[in-house]
Amino acid sequence: MTTRTSQAALETTHAQPLVEASQPGRLVSLDVFRGITVAAMILVNNPGDWGHIYVPLEHAAWHGCTPTDLIFPFFLFIVGVSIVYALDGARRQPETHGRTMVRILKRSAILFGLGLFSALFPNFDFETVRIPGVLARISWVFLVCGVLFLKTTRRQQLGLLAFVLVLYNVLLQVVPVPGFGPANLEASTNLGAWLDRVVFTEKHLWSSSRTWDPEGLLGTLPAVGTGLLGMLTGQWLRRKDVDPATRVAWLFVAGAGAVVLGLIWNGWFPINKALWTSSFVLYAGGLAMATLAGLYWLTDVQGYRRFTTPALVYGVNAITVFFLSAIVAKSLNLIKVTAASVPLKTWLYTTFFTPYFSPINASLAGALVCVLIWLGILWIMYRKGVIIKV
Repeated sequence: MTTRTSQAALETTHAQPLVEASQPGRLVSLDVFRGITVAAMILVNNPGDWGHIYVPLEHAAWHGCTPTDLIFPFFLFIVGVSIVYALDGARRQPETHGRTMVRILKRSAILFGLGLFSALFPNFDFETVRIPGVLARISWVFLVCGVLFLKTTRRQQLGLLAFVLVLYNVLLQVVPVPGFGPANLEASTNLGAWLDRVVFTEKHLWSSSRTWDPEGLLGTLPAVGTGLLGMLTGQWLRRKDVDPATRVAWLFVAGAGAVVLGLIWNGWFPINKALWTSSFVLYAGGLAMATLAGLYWLTDVQGYRRFTTPALVYGVNAITVFFLSAIVAKSLNLIKVTAASVPLKTWLYTTFFTPYFSPINASLAGALVCVLIWLGILWIMYRKGVIIKV
């Protein structure tokens, strides 16, 4: 660990530290990366006006990738890295694997339950509740990747990653779709959309379409691939026989290689977040590797921490703020104000934002204020040591 005394000495000699500054078993860079990612989730999920959004803060219409499309795969990549740091000790003790898998299953069930509660709130209409969702996908990826980490080697995980990506490509582009004909990548007629309608029925899919779901069942297969990329990255970062500079350099190389492979694969299996295509897994995963490599070098190796606190306060309570932000947003719509019974959320926006900005800037300002309000709440929790582990 780099102490204040050693940092002062380094400033005097102009040397650069080449030792990891984080506490053993924990990456500051991972908490920072998680915090930046969940703050971005809050930003894009809470615009002041859904009709006025800057293009980078929207998802791609279908094929293609915007910065917003990277947020969820970054989070699943982080889940994979976190599994390595959370379960590495248990992995080395086979006699504890049974108890560890029970813990993995319990946490997955809690995540799935939180997602279901969020979808049900406030009406609790079980007839039309959306079953797939962001938290549901996180729970499935955590469950599968957690078990795989305990029971497989790095080489087997790499092989599984390649197998999953190729299999998903074949399923979507070769296997005929029952009731529709040839394989295709259209929103409502691809194999994944058909499977979701069979398993969940249309009443329990994304309310904006009801014929397909961006977090559907089949798409969880390549999403596990994103988690596997994170697991492989986490195991590389934990290598003690390789110096930190080499770890960072090769992680940048691997990230660049994944991006290039994703762009090449995009030629016949287009990058698409909603379908979570194999090319998207590699493209987004490569960018996640490069981002973590940069943050790791700055915070864990060089020990630069001054800029990290806002991200850390988001990162240590990431699931908590994601869940509560959705509940609070829905709650604000339940409270009516003025004689016209305008939802409180709408009244706040039209009172404090729309009179002072253009429509698109008012929408962005509303989202930024939401991020800052949650930052204040999380900062108080952080200072008091309140970390809600899910």
